[in-house]
Amino acid sequence: MSDDTFEDESEEIEESEAKPIRPVKTGGADKSGKSGKPARKKKPGRKGIAKWFREMRSELKKVVWPTRKQVRQNTFVSLVVMAVSAVVLWAVDQSGTQIFVAITKLLKRS
Repeated sequence: MSDDTFEDESEEIEESEAKPIRPVKTGGADKSGKSGKPARKKKPGRKGIAKWFREMRSELKKVVWPTRKQVRQNTFVSLVVMAVSAVVLWAVDQSGTQIFVAITKLLKRS
């Protein structure tokens, strides 16, 4: 890719897409004499809680819930994976135990 194509792409950005950069305030006082501390948030009242429940309800309506068949299939797959994992871990444990026993027998003979 040449430098010319990079410059062409940057020129295509419209000014409306560019966002102004705002300075970040630090903890000290600014020119107006106000401190840079953020204002305290008010505790949510009845209106705030009701709004939260409305928003939560609208978000839950957007959720795509699985069908019974999908739940059954996913449960079956999970159980199979757990069983296979248990067998593999048991086999590794048994082989490790046998190796340990064999090493200890060899060391006792010496």
